[in-house]
Amino acid sequence: MKLKNYLPTETFRMAIDNVRSHKFRSFLTVLGIVIGVMTVIAISSILTGLRSNLVKMIEEYGTSNIYAFHLSTGIQVGPNDRAERNRKPLRVEDGEAIKNLAPAVEDVAFDAFIEWTFDRTLTYGSATYKRGNLEGVSANYGVTTNTFVSEGRFISEIDDQHRREVMVIGPLVAEALFPHQGQAVGKQVMMAGKPYEIIGVLEKKKTSFLGENEQDNAVMIPFRTLRKVSPRSEWMMFIVRAKTGQLKQALDQTEEILRRQRGVKYNDPNDFSLNTADRFIEQFDNITGALGLVAIAISGVGLLVGGIGVMNIMLVSVTERTKEIGIRKAIGAKRGDIVKQFLFEAMTLTFLGGVLGVFLALAISQLLRILLPELPSSVPIWAVVTGLLVSIAIGLIFGVWPARKASRLDPIECLRYE
Repeated sequence: MKLKNYLPTETFRMAIDNVRSHKFRSFLTVLGIVIGVMTVIAISSILTGLRSNLVKMIEEYGTSNIYAFHLSTGIQVGPNDRAERNRKPLRVEDGEAIKNLAPAVEDVAFDAFIEWTFDRTLTYGSATYKRGNLEGVSANYGVTTNTFVSEGRFISEIDDQHRREVMVIGPLVAEALFPHQGQAVGKQVMMAGKPYEIIGVLEKKKTSFLGENEQDNAVMIPFRTLRKVSPRSEWMMFIVRAKTGQLKQALDQTEEILRRQRGVKYNDPNDFSLNTADRFIEQFDNITGALGLVAIAISGVGLLVGGIGVMNIMLVSVTERTKEIGIRKAIGAKRGDIVKQFLFEAMTLTFLGGVLGVFLALAISQLLRILLPELPSSVPIWAVVTGLLVSIAIGLIFGVWPARKASRLDPIECLRYE
C-alpha cells in the first residue's frame, strides 16, 4: 500500500498522540484560539437571543403599526441633540388629520406621557407601588396595539370623553397592590390624592426584551383624564395602524400629512420620528453590528496569538522529529507527503482548540440562562460552524511555514540527526 493512501488516518493518529503526550503544551498553544472562538460564539449567542426576543415582542404589539413621535424613537445610542429636544410635541389635531386624510390608515391611537414631576405612586391601604409606567391612552389603544385584559375591561370611549378617574393596570402592579386580595377589578387606589377605580388588569405579555416587559408595569388612564390632571403634559405618541397590506402607503401618507400639519418646508428634514417594526429591528441590527465588530476584533487578537503559538510549536515539532522525517523520506515519502502531514497535524491541533472553545461557549450560554434568565442567549449554528472552520483555517495558514521547512530537510542529514 502506498504511503499516500494511509497518510490521513495515520497523520490524525499521530496528531492525537502528539497532543496526548504534550497535553499542557498543546493547551497553552491553542489557548488563544479557544478564547477567540469562545468569545465570538458567546457574544453571538447573546445578540441572537436579544434579537429573537425583540422580534417576538414587536410582533406581539403588531407588525402593521407606525409609531409617530416628535423625538427619535427606537433603539439609539446617546442623548438627543439640542435641536431635536426643542421640537414641538405632536397635537391631537395631527392625529385626527392622519386618521381622516390617509386612505391607507385604518386607525390612530393616542398614547400620552405624564410629566416626571407628577406623583404617580399608587396606594391601597398599606401597600404602595412606585414603579408604574403611567400613561394616558385613547379607547382604541388596546385594539391597535393588541393589548388585552385578563380581568374586567379596557378603557372605553365614554371613560375618555367624560374624563373618568379609572385605570387599567398591568399584572405586576396588581400583584404588588393586591397580593392576597384576589380580584383587583372594582377596587379603588389613590394616586396624587385622588381615588381611581381599577376597571381592568392587563394580560401578562408573553415576551420581553431584557427580562421584563414594561407593559406588565403599566398604569393606563383615559387620555383626556391625564390631560385634566396634568395639563402641562403635552408629549404624546401616535400609534397608526395601517390597513392590511398597505404599510408602505400608510407610512408615506402619514409622513406627508405630518409635514404639512407641522409646517415643515420642502427642503427641511422631518421634525418628527416615524418607526415601524422593520425599522426597530434595523436599528437593533446596526447597533449589534458594531458590537459584533468589537467581538471580532477581540477574537481576532486571540486567534492571531493562537496561530503564532501553533506555528511556534510546529517548528519545535519539526526539530524534535527530524529523524522521523528522515525515515519517512527514506521509505518513499515525497515532499508533498511531509507537507500534508504537518499541515494536517496543525489543523488537527487548532480544530481541537476550536472544539474546546465551542464547548466553553455553550457552557457560558447555559450558565447565563441560569444566573441571568432576563438576558436571553441562543447559540446560533452558523456561529459554531464558523468558529470551527476558522480554527481549522488558522492551523492551515500558520502551519504552512513549519510544513515547508520539514519537507525541505535533507533525508541523509535527518538520519544523522541526534
